[in-house]
Amino acid sequence: MSRFADAALHFLYPELCQLCRERRATPAEGYVCAECWQGMRFVTEPFCERCGLPFEGALTTKFECANCREMELRFGSARAAVFARGPALEVIHRFKYNQALWFEPFLADLLRRVADPAGRTEPFDLLVPVPLHPLKLREREFNQAEHLARRLGRMLGVPLDAQLLERLKPTQTQTKLSRQERADNVRHAFATCAGRRLAGERVALIDDVLTTGATASACAHALLKAGAGSVRVFTVARAVGAVS
Repeated sequence: MSRFADAALHFLYPELCQLCRERRATPAEGYVCAECWQGMRFVTEPFCERCGLPFEGALTTKFECANCREMELRFGSARAAVFARGPALEVIHRFKYNQALWFEPFLADLLRRVADPAGRTEPFDLLVPVPLHPLKLREREFNQAEHLARRLGRMLGVPLDAQLLERLKPTQTQTKLSRQERADNVRHAFATCAGRRLAGERVALIDDVLTTGATASACAHALLKAGAGSVRVFTVARAVGAVS
């Protein structure tokens, strides 16, 4: 199905970068040219060992950030490819809210750049996308995390289970909430579908952006409660800013 979709995009749209609209970019590149791709700011060390929050400065030892010390995060670790700002955030927003699905290959490739090395070091058995509530899914018409996880699964050869986890309540958007409000908003919001159980599988939880980690932590709690052996989080981008 993805090959047919890529072929349709190639037929309908000129091979033009959908960010700068100046240089050539193909459907396989997600319509992002090499110059705009180089404008992405990648997350590099040093960063928090638990949640992957980047730290400006020179550190030679592992550390845990204040966000992790203040929250009871249930996942083992979280890693993101790029900072959620500038062109990267524009692509994510257009993909997520405007159904700009032609950006999917580009975003999935960013995701692969953090998930693939981590999976080689410590393999995972299953990809699970952060689910949307049915009301939000009908409103948006697709789950961006599921789209990215499905393409990532094909890249890595790791099975996807998009029916394992469900969102039980239509939580309000996390965007304008404080750290504590985010945690309260998603507490008990997730569970495995129909009481499904796991048998120690190592799960890679997939989403587009991680901020405080509250949503990912709530998902991880449900997965661990159902029998997952471990849960690691991989996102395209990491939001960095003041969330009190």
